[in-house]
Amino acid sequence: MGELHIGDHAASRAEHPAIIMSDGSPGLTYAELNARSDALAGQLAAAGVRPGDHLALLLDNEPDFLVAAWAVHRTGVYYTPINWHLHADEVAFIIRDSEARVVLTSGRHRATVEAAVVGAPVAVWINGQGGPSGFAPVGQAPLAPAAYEALDGSAMVYSSGTSGKPKGIKRPPSGLPFGGYHGGDVLMRDFFGGSKDTVFLCPAPLYHTAPLNYCMSVHKFGGTVVLMPSFDAAAMLNAVEKYGVTSMWIVPTMMGRLLKLPEAVRTGANISTITHAIHSAAPCPVEVKQAMMAWWGPVLYEFYAATEGNGIVIIGPQEWLAHPGSVGKSADVRIVREDGSLADVGETGTIYFAAAWSTFEYHNDPEKTAEARNAQGWTTLGDMGMLDEDSYLFLTDRKSHMIISGGVNIYPQEAENILSCHPAVQDVAVIGVPNPDFGEEVKAVVELIPGQVPSPALAEALMAYCRDRLAHYKCPRSVDFSDDLPRMPTGKLMKRALRAKYWPDAAKMI
Repeated sequence: MGELHIGDHAASRAEHPAIIMSDGSPGLTYAELNARSDALAGQLAAAGVRPGDHLALLLDNEPDFLVAAWAVHRTGVYYTPINWHLHADEVAFIIRDSEARVVLTSGRHRATVEAAVVGAPVAVWINGQGGPSGFAPVGQAPLAPAAYEALDGSAMVYSSGTSGKPKGIKRPPSGLPFGGYHGGDVLMRDFFGGSKDTVFLCPAPLYHTAPLNYCMSVHKFGGTVVLMPSFDAAAMLNAVEKYGVTSMWIVPTMMGRLLKLPEAVRTGANISTITHAIHSAAPCPVEVKQAMMAWWGPVLYEFYAATEGNGIVIIGPQEWLAHPGSVGKSADVRIVREDGSLADVGETGTIYFAAAWSTFEYHNDPEKTAEARNAQGWTTLGDMGMLDEDSYLFLTDRKSHMIISGGVNIYPQEAENILSCHPAVQDVAVIGVPNPDFGEEVKAVVELIPGQVPSPALAEALMAYCRDRLAHYKCPRSVDFSDDLPRMPTGKLMKRALRAKYWPDAAKMI
């Protein structure tokens, strides 16, 4: 299959749906997506935006997000999607740190963006304003498009900030003409079945790297993106059946929600069209993945990678069934001890990639960029893991999440995986909290499924459930209940925010 882009599909299958909204609101055909994104690219050029400039996007899961993404992607600029849940001061930091010249947003977020750009030389463009693209600068009529140089742009996504200020993850643009395939496109095509017949369900926020990249890959192939405004487990199953979904990107938290739907809802769902359910973003408990495959069949494909693009490990369903819990194997993976030496088989250490092609940097933070590389030039994200005797990689946890109790290292993911399978648990976070003798002790913060009532007896039952399945020192010594854990829509727990409630002096947090 040759390398195509949305302009080719607009010419050959103009009325084919490029975007379907799962809630029934209007989507876009390829003719509409191409025409509107091309016009917006021309309007930005008329405003003086040039290749190498920076733009930001603050939009909901809606067709205009992908119109904006394609417009900036085809103009050779850096573009930064911003989490719509952030407060104005957090948005301001990203806009200023990224040096964005323009923010493309919606009326719903206009007040937040305008508060964020006060005093900064940043233009705010709002959708729904008419004109050829639907976007226009605040207080102005839509600009007439000008000619622009059609070059591939590059996303500069900010880390989720779960352990501090978010950082822009920057990779140099290719400098190639608009329309080329990149690593993620090849992966989607060759490993995840991407083609013109793909119907890809996106239940996750487009400001996250993987959902946005895979939606745009599907568009390169001429397939259809079914976009959910937000994740809802029952609505997701309905969308699969209604639109004949063939593939999707999900996270383990979503799997847990799906598995805890009423039995009648699960058994009544027609999921026969699904061939590839792609998951990443967080380690998946073995029991959860086994239960999903017992229900959906061998269609779960997992990868371990990050926005930094410094390496990737992939595992298909049959291979995973033979190596449950692994995320796959790669000749580029190294497990490194604290002293910089290579770890033995079965020994936990920091995961490094030895891929020579890794070129990422953290925008405006050379110190953090340097910390991500060792003397050999290998790169790390700070994740912990181990290799078995067959060189399969098993994730342990984030190094920053590690609990040190009495000098013993405890990786909370183990207890989280177990507690998440308890029938009363909707969501769970395991963290370290102060202990006068041991420095830290293990605590579980639990969100219960609807209908369950917090009680000391239930807390004791959850601790016992964990101790029956895991070494006692790794299990929580106390349980708190929460109505809503600080988990991002991408599935990542904001553990720093959770831990801060238990550590009055943040400087002393271990």
